[in-house]
Amino acid sequence: MANHPLAGVRTVFMGTPDFAVPTLARLIALGADVCAVVSQPDRPKGRGRKLARTPVAACADAHGLPVHQWPRLNNDSYATLQALAPELCVVVAYGKILPQRYLDLPTHGCLNGHASLLPALRGAAPIQWAVIRGHAQAGTCVMRMAAGMDTGPVALRLSTPVGPDETAGELYARLSDLTADAFEQALPGILAGTATFEPQDHGAATLAPMLKKTDGLLDFSWPAQQVHDRVRGTAPWPGAWLPQPEGPLKVHRTRLAEGDGAPGTIIAHDPDGPRIACGDGAVTLIELQRPGRSRVSGADFLRGAALPIGKTLT
Repeated sequence: MANHPLAGVRTVFMGTPDFAVPTLARLIALGADVCAVVSQPDRPKGRGRKLARTPVAACADAHGLPVHQWPRLNNDSYATLQALAPELCVVVAYGKILPQRYLDLPTHGCLNGHASLLPALRGAAPIQWAVIRGHAQAGTCVMRMAAGMDTGPVALRLSTPVGPDETAGELYARLSDLTADAFEQALPGILAGTATFEPQDHGAATLAPMLKKTDGLLDFSWPAQQVHDRVRGTAPWPGAWLPQPEGPLKVHRTRLAEGDGAPGTIIAHDPDGPRIACGDGAVTLIELQRPGRSRVSGADFLRGAALPIGKTLT
């Protein structure tokens, strides 16, 4: 799109996972002069632990763009970027905090695409925590980067409803595309100097720390909605699970159900899986996975496991 204000603008793009790829692809399509792509180093992946290109680096390769994958930012990386004389830097899920001198390099500053409605959910896992905490709305922001973590002023917010059964993985895919849309909408005003950057209300900020495997541990003393949201919000990683003698029982999907009983007790065999009493209400486990096995429907799981009504899962 040669007529877009971004056309010909010398741009550095910084990002690493697949979430950032649609934004990089959009900048290229809009005609940006992407003079460098910066991504985290490639890392071993899969059972064979073979070195795998980061999704952003692979996208850059496909478009013939120069890629830098510094293990850490230092004087050499700064000098390399300084020599490029960038006019704009766009950062989406890069994975490192940028020192102030990097933020000061581009003429139009460093812009970050963050997948929350700031100041809510600052941090590494905003999408997962939005679902875990039962937010009805999620979204993405384009902000001018500042020294703090996701503290900069915001030029544009785009919101989207979160489905009642939507998982973090499904929302991740939608917000990835929405972030590219947000940059396309925000950049003309930013480049023209007419955009308004709204300071965040720091007193209203909430945090979204990186998830740990233990964040997937379910507790049926929670209300059913909280159990359901934890399952949705930890899918696909780290995944919701229950400790069992043979190893963790993974719970991939649930649905809300009616009923009561001692928390963790199987109170019914529904057509799509066992129904479990929670602290308030119940959930049906509709997709499960035993250690070392494939994931199966709750109905198939019931046929292959001794889970009589009255048994307690903890």
